[in-house]
Amino acid sequence: MGNPGANILVPIAFFSWPLIVIFFFKKFDKRLVPVIAYVAGWMFLPCAEYDVFLLKNTKTTVIGLGILAGAYLFDRDRLSKFQFNTIDIPVLLLCTSPFFSSLFNDLGVYDGLSQVMYQTIRWGLPYYIGRIYFSDTEILKTLGISIVIGGIIYVPFCLFELIMSPLLHNMTYGFFQHSLLQTMRENGGYRPMVYMEHGLMTSMWMILASLVGTWLLYCGELPKKILFVPSHLLVFLLVGTSILMQSVGAISFYVITLAVLYLSKKMKKIVLVTILLLCPHLYIIARIGTSWNGTNFSNFIAKTVSSARAASIQFRFDNETILMNRAKEGTLFGWGGYGRSRVHTESGKSRSVTDGLWIIVYGANGIYGLSVMILAIQLPTILFIRRIKPEQWQTMEFAAPAVMAVFLAITMIDNLLNAMINPIYMIFCGGLNGMLLTNPQLLSSLSLNSKNELPFALATPGTRFISGTCIPSSKFLG
Repeated sequence: MGNPGANILVPIAFFSWPLIVIFFFKKFDKRLVPVIAYVAGWMFLPCAEYDVFLLKNTKTTVIGLGILAGAYLFDRDRLSKFQFNTIDIPVLLLCTSPFFSSLFNDLGVYDGLSQVMYQTIRWGLPYYIGRIYFSDTEILKTLGISIVIGGIIYVPFCLFELIMSPLLHNMTYGFFQHSLLQTMRENGGYRPMVYMEHGLMTSMWMILASLVGTWLLYCGELPKKILFVPSHLLVFLLVGTSILMQSVGAISFYVITLAVLYLSKKMKKIVLVTILLLCPHLYIIARIGTSWNGTNFSNFIAKTVSSARAASIQFRFDNETILMNRAKEGTLFGWGGYGRSRVHTESGKSRSVTDGLWIIVYGANGIYGLSVMILAIQLPTILFIRRIKPEQWQTMEFAAPAVMAVFLAITMIDNLLNAMINPIYMIFCGGLNGMLLTNPQLLSSLSLNSKNELPFALATPGTRFISGTCIPSSKFLG
């Protein structure tokens, strides 16, 4: 199992979750089941690897395969309606990139196919589910509201761990998912992990919930009450808790994303989103193509934020330099797996620490794998801002897709320093691409003031928990 100390609840959670998802497909609105499965599963399933039939099951695997099984049994027509499109090519190239890495490093066809399978489960499966289940604006709004509710549910857990230290995963599943030393804050207290792999991942989850909640509240698209509590109070609590988690990067992303959304709408220009999209490219070019080592940036952080955070950032830059030099010695498709992209001492101990996703992918899958990963993540945002004018980003139809599109641009910036892969981000990618493919004629003709003129193809019924378009509010969402 590879998780020392894990108790019986780990296999119970992993084996039962797909069955629960299948049961939901049978009993509930089939479009809402993937929302529940991904949001609830990502929040509460254990951070573990459980080997079953030679397959390393993680929460990403369990959630995705559970949805596929339920859809095959009870919603097969939706699976059969999927049609591959040119827009899907970057994700296909991303999923197959490890195969070429294995071949060009003489690791064999079997290793290549094995790596493709895991790459597909991690990136391709959430994208595919996004394409087939999140291809209209209303279900994307439902996903956004569900993420907000998920963040609100996480608030008491985060507050507990802020004071008592990250204990919940250990108390529930019998082991710590990450080193507790990295959760200690220099000003006292702890950074919560709850049931996610790292405190930074939890911080990004809470910031995503805060971001979606704030934007939907500003646009008037958040229900007035959630669980009988005014929504603006819950969003305030959500944002306050996120700030208490002391993740400067995540908080900065919150401010930047809201500013870009608001200013783009006011200016009616996409230039700010374009700058966000260019940032990863400029950074990677500066690191690979020049001698820039990040010292001036870490000195700026030391003067404006803290010396401890500056030291942490410079540590990442220094390790990136080591890994980058190693990657340049490899092929166009990188070094492949098994830690071959790392630098080791004569005794076999690793001399480098991998933090940023970009340097991990660059080392393992080369400049080819890195390029297709960036394209796969950024293409939905590029297409969205080209098709949907900024003045429409506040409307009922596009408030939720807009915040998701801009957040994807932020995600790639976060991948420069961290490697926190959340399958819900690929749900965003698949959903946005599916939305553009499913309703191309609607996207060019929607009125800016059409709250009462929503096309029938985009209108969806509500549930007890999520209000639909043009129906009365439920007892849980006012």
